[in-house]
Amino acid sequence: MEFESVVFKRQSCRGYLDTPVSDEIIEKIINTANLAPSACNGQPYYLTVCRGDAANEAAKLTSGMGLNKFATEAPCVIVISEKPYVKSAAVGSKIKNNDYRSIDIGIVASYITLEAANQGLGSCILGWFDEVKLQKLLNISERIRLVITLGYPKDETIRPKKRKEINKISNL
Repeated sequence: MEFESVVFKRQSCRGYLDTPVSDEIIEKIINTANLAPSACNGQPYYLTVCRGDAANEAAKLTSGMGLNKFATEAPCVIVISEKPYVKSAAVGSKIKNNDYRSIDIGIVASYITLEAANQGLGSCILGWFDEVKLQKLLNISERIRLVITLGYPKDETIRPKKRKEINKISNL
């Protein structure tokens, strides 16, 4: 698929078919994520792939206060946890007062969702979850930063993109 088509197709999916995602597609997504740039090539994250019952249990922990009810429909969930900086990125982060780790996690999340779209999947990046319960469920001690739902969308209609005008986000 052409890059522009992938970017246009990618949107937050809030309804999934009850169809498993193949190992081959998940591997392609993770391999693409592994190519994401990061500060000092530190890759300060870990990707925990949950499928089936594990995906359902993880997704339940994203639906507090009535949010993200659709998440339990997703046959696959990727949980992104934070890993320590490599030394050079840690020094740079302190000197420049810039949270490179959060930036890197955002970049890898973008790679995951774009490759998912390229593979015909829907995705949704979630920042609302019960971190303590999710850590316990997945036996993760590090901070969990994002949860991404993946699956085949119930509705493949591309919604109009509501974005700011270009001159509101750039000097063009």
